Amino acid sequence: MQVTEIVEWTKSRSKVYIDQEFAFVLYKGELPIYGVMQGEELPSENYVQIMEEVLPKRAKLRAMNLLMKRTYTSSQLRRKLEEGYYPPSVIEEALDYVASFHYTDDLQYALDYITYRETTHSRKRMEQDLMKRGISADLFEKAWSLWEDQGGSQDESAMIHMLLRKKGYKPEGADRAQQSKMYQFLLRKGFSGEQITKALRIYSEDA
Repeated sequence: MQVTEIVEWTKSRSKVYIDQEFAFVLYKGELPIYGVMQGEELPSENYVQIMEEVLPKRAKLRAMNLLMKRTYTSSQLRRKLEEGYYPPSVIEEALDYVASFHYTDDLQYALDYITYRETTHSRKRMEQDLMKRGISADLFEKAWSLWEDQGGSQDESAMIHMLLRKKGYKPEGADRAQQSKMYQFLLRKGFSGEQITKALRIYSEDA
């Protein structure tokens, strides 16, 4: 395998291309240590050491450091490692490593997300937000069922009324533009048009 190109990525690290294809990133000081020289053959034993020892250790440490600062879903963590140009096999090894210690648990992540936002976010909004974080629809359903089994419940009409009060909405003095603005605001919160219309009617009657 021939090192066909070495491209500076940052001041301290370089991207290495082998046989015209991107292979990995190394610190510049590591290039001569592992015999990585542009236009030269890379010894197979050095390649194996880089791919099976150097990079996996580094990716695991990177994943652990990220998780020390905040929680991540597996999908989010994968994206962070991809940003560091770790090879796919190295990324999967790092993800398996942190998951083995339960440092990543997508079901628990989804359950915590629902629990902490049950009074401020609609079910649809939470599902949309979690899907952006890499949580599948099936996993969301499992988390929602688990949350309900633990006594969780939502009254979305009451949630809408709370938001209306918080926004200082006065139905008796609201013109069409204000009504439309409030309607769009509630849609963005993940409530359905039917829910909003019904809640607005009840809110107006109670005002």
